[in-house]
Amino acid sequence: MADRKCSIIVSVYNEEAVIEQFYKTLTEIVAKLNYEVEILFVNDGSCDNSRRLLDGFAAADKRVKALHFARNFGHEAAMIAGVDNANGDVMICMDADLQNPPQLLGQMLEKYAEGNDIITMVREGRADGGLYKRITSSLFYKAINHLSDTQLKPNASDFFLISKRVADVLRNNYRERTRFLRGFIQIVGFRSTTMSYYAPKRAAGESKYSFMKLAHFAFNSLVSFSKAPLKLGIYSGLIFSLLSISLIIFSLVMWIVDRPVSGYTTIIIFLSAFAGVLLIVVGIIGYYIGFILDEVKGRPIYIIESINTQNK
Repeated sequence: MADRKCSIIVSVYNEEAVIEQFYKTLTEIVAKLNYEVEILFVNDGSCDNSRRLLDGFAAADKRVKALHFARNFGHEAAMIAGVDNANGDVMICMDADLQNPPQLLGQMLEKYAEGNDIITMVREGRADGGLYKRITSSLFYKAINHLSDTQLKPNASDFFLISKRVADVLRNNYRERTRFLRGFIQIVGFRSTTMSYYAPKRAAGESKYSFMKLAHFAFNSLVSFSKAPLKLGIYSGLIFSLLSISLIIFSLVMWIVDRPVSGYTTIIIFLSAFAGVLLIVVGIIGYYIGFILDEVKGRPIYIIESINTQNK
């Protein structure tokens, strides 16, 4: 299958501490593959020395293409930019921190050769993942699977393989400004399978995801796949209607038996609870409206400042 072309898409953001080691490991693995390979490094607005290093790879290796964003647009934007600019018959997305083992590329391509258009890599464990990360990851997938009509594979990662026709679907149809690619590839259809892997520790550097960034990403992903949060308004309205009816009946009964309920405390508690729920519901609706506004504006998902490659 040496006439088939494989594009390897690598998202990079401030990875100067590990990118050289990653490139060395990747090229050693790629040399053993029976594919023509192109390597697309997508520099997501790095502010360290990553850009210079990537340009050096591109200048020395004709297989390498370095895409530089005009600013930081985020990991999801970097992956879709790589898909948009890849020329392979098959594409593999991965991170540059060596927690997505390049040693598995050959096995992934074997699964593709068996007729699978999508290979979802499921993380069984991680060397740097404690109880906290396992619990939060489990809760995220349980929440999205419970609230969404689509069932996603727990612990699916941003390390995956897609065929050209799946990439064409992502290029032409799934163009939301709020993206969840590891989820999108599980709902487009086509023949797919999974592979399990164990994520080693980062070879160098630090994770770029803080708790707040992870929480924001999780909520965005949930909103992308489910309208269930919008139903909170209906459910809370029904609950407060029942509470109101119960409170009316209770007040009337106590008035009849000449033991009227103190109105001030009851009213304050009820109004405070109602106002709290109402503000939450309004906030959720506002979040969805914000997503609609982003789509209506039609601003680009990413902006490429330059592309460095020998093949110009």
